[in-house]
Amino acid sequence: MNSLMLFFVLVNLMALFITLSATTSNNEQFLNEDDETQEAISLRRTSRFLAQKNARVVMTCDKYPRVCHAKGSPGRDCCKKKCVNVLTDRLNCGKCGKKCKYSEICCKGECVNPRSNKKYCGSCGNKCEKGNVCVYGMCSYA
Repeated sequence: MNSLMLFFVLVNLMALFITLSATTSNNEQFLNEDDETQEAISLRRTSRFLAQKNARVVMTCDKYPRVCHAKGSPGRDCCKKKCVNVLTDRLNCGKCGKKCKYSEICCKGECVNPRSNKKYCGSCGNKCEKGNVCVYGMCSYA
């Protein structure tokens, strides 16, 4: 009877060990849902309490507007918690939320068609000379 009881205790301990090791391998890569970059974090050698919350603070421009003035920022304006340049951004042209049409680009805050606009022929800043016409994004196409 003692050997049978010892056998069941060993079987239960082995089952417990297998369950714990499987749980650890499943939780090795934990994705932090608050961070947009979705960085993988290893849970080995850390407690679950420490792994639950990432200590990194995300600075968004709606709370910290000066973040858009930092070097390397895409623009100085804040639209939907992102730094943008309203003079060139097609999704926020001239102001937040103003989208340019598919065939248009944003030049100096206005949506223009670069295939036919004399002031912005082909790209921003490419102005056709007096008397020339912009056709297919080229001045005096013929």
